Parts: sequence; structure tokens; C-alpha cells
Amino acid sequence: MFDNNTGQHTGQHTGRHEGPRTGPSAGRYDVVVVGGGAAGLSAALVLGRARLRTLVVDAGEPRNAPSSHMQGYLSRDGMAPAEFLAIGREEIARYGVELVRDRVVDVGRGEDFAVELAGGHTVRARRLVVATGLKDELPKVPGVAERFGRDVLHCPFCHGWEVRDERFGVLASGPMSVHQALLVSRWSKEVTLFLHTVAEEELSDLDLRRLAAAGVRVVPGEVAGLVVGDGRITGVRLAGDSPSGAGPVHACSVLFVGPRAVPGTGLLERLGAELEETPHGAYPVVDRTGLTTVPGVWAAGNAIGFAEQVVHAASGGYRAATAIVGDLLMADLDAALGV
Repeated sequence: MFDNNTGQHTGQHTGRHEGPRTGPSAGRYDVVVVGGGAAGLSAALVLGRARLRTLVVDAGEPRNAPSSHMQGYLSRDGMAPAEFLAIGREEIARYGVELVRDRVVDVGRGEDFAVELAGGHTVRARRLVVATGLKDELPKVPGVAERFGRDVLHCPFCHGWEVRDERFGVLASGPMSVHQALLVSRWSKEVTLFLHTVAEEELSDLDLRRLAAAGVRVVPGEVAGLVVGDGRITGVRLAGDSPSGAGPVHACSVLFVGPRAVPGTGLLERLGAELEETPHGAYPVVDRTGLTTVPGVWAAGNAIGFAEQVVHAASGGYRAATAIVGDLLMADLDAALGV
């Protein structure tokens, strides 16, 4: 199975909301876009406006679903992610783009790409855009998953302003945790780094000096869970030696964590795309337009990297679509000329 993002069909040409489609139309598509998040919808918008027959396949699983708002997108700062996607779906429908809520389960390649959907349909496409995003695998600490997107956060650029000057905790989970603790000190001067599963010996002398210079307090010991009162975090509890396993509680109202990124690369791997390892997982090798090492296959959004924010994803989808428009035009002209 391959993870797509979110969506439903919102009409065709007229822009009227017609509800989710149960399946794609018959015939060959110029482009199938896998994933209906910011990257996929942005690509579909450009492709539709270029008069290319386009289908978006969307499983309805956006990465930012736990968040009540998104920030840092000029003119859309503070908008709810669900509202952003709903507007995008309405916009692509004006240009005849089809959108089905389904999941891509397999893909084959011959003269065209054969895209098999979980609902039983198989569609043909001349080109593919893979915008399957990623999933955040959270640290297995009681309370973290339940509060993720509220007062358990991962990105200060997304949420730092909204929680500025509160008491921050940072749950260490790997080598990037020191950097995260230093970074969030831009938004609060009360920051505690809980080493959790990271040993004190793993911190270099420079790490410790930087943390001290930033005013970040370092607390060793494993975190047992979060303390919650009145609907929000009030502290972080360490594991203890008592029969109950409960240790001391350190006050904080916001906890930053570093999720493990699980890229949605299954479809790209099936197609034989080259991947490269990064500190946040394996992602496809792409050129500046998002073209992968598989001819005819582009990738965009979190399908190409952990740090792609909504604004980057939309931009990447746009770039991929404009490249595809030119690629298909030249292919058609060359075919007409017998080249």
C-alpha cells in the first residue's frame, strides 16, 4: 500500500461541489497525481489550466491533520489545513481535474503507466506526479501521540510564535535533539532538554557549551510520561526507582519532539527510482523540477524531503507541473514529426 494525502472530488468545470467520486472516468489520462495535499493539488491546478487531462488520487491522510492551523504561508498564515485543502480541491475542479478518494496499490510501466487503485480501477497515464508525503513516527512516550499537534510539537517555525515565552521541554531522541533545543530557544528563554534515551556522554563539549550559552537546562534520565491538567501539559515526569516507577516532575507547558520520518516511497521504489539516504530517511534523487531517475515520474512535497513545509510543497508541485507541460508538448510534437 502507498500513502497518499487528502481529498475529495469537488466538481468538474463548473466548480460546483459534487461530492466524492467513487472512481475515475474511462480513458487515458495525461497525468495522474498520487496524493492530494499541497504538492499534489498545486501540480493538478497547473496541469488543469494547461488543458491536460489530470486525475488526482487521494487517500485522505494528510501529515498535518493534527494541526489546527498552518503558519508561514504568505496570505494563508493561520489558515486551518483542512480549509486550505478544501479550497484547493474547489480550484482544481474549475479546470476539469478529476479527484477520487482512493489509494494506489500498484503501478506498472509499458507505453503508459498503469496505476492500480484499491477500489478496483486501473487507470493509464502518460506521466506521474508522486506527492505521497510521509508519516511522523512519534517517540513511544505516554501522552505524546495524544497531544501531538496541540502542545506536543515538532516544528518551531510552524508553531513557535503561538507558544512563545512558555516553558518548553525538548524530548531528546537522537543526534538532532541538541540542535532542536538550541533552535527553540529563539522563542522561549525557559527551555529544558530531557535527554531521555540519549546518554550524557553522547553530548560533545561544544554541545554542552552551546546549550549553556543559550540558557538551555539539561536533564538526564528517561522520560516516563507527560503530566496533564486542565486539558494541557503541565509537566514531564521522569522514570524513577520507586515501585510505581514514578520519578520527579519538571514543569513545562510545551514539549518539542523529533518524530522519525517514514517517507512514502513505496510507489517510487516499485518504479525503480533511485533513492538517497539522509538523516531523515531515504528520499528519491530528483532534479530541480522534481524529475526522478525514472523517465516520466516527478515527485514533490514531503515525498522528496522531511523539511518541506506547505509553502515548499505547493511550489514543488507547481515546478513539477510546468516541467510536465513542456515535456508532453515536446513528446507530442516529436511524435507528429516522426522524430
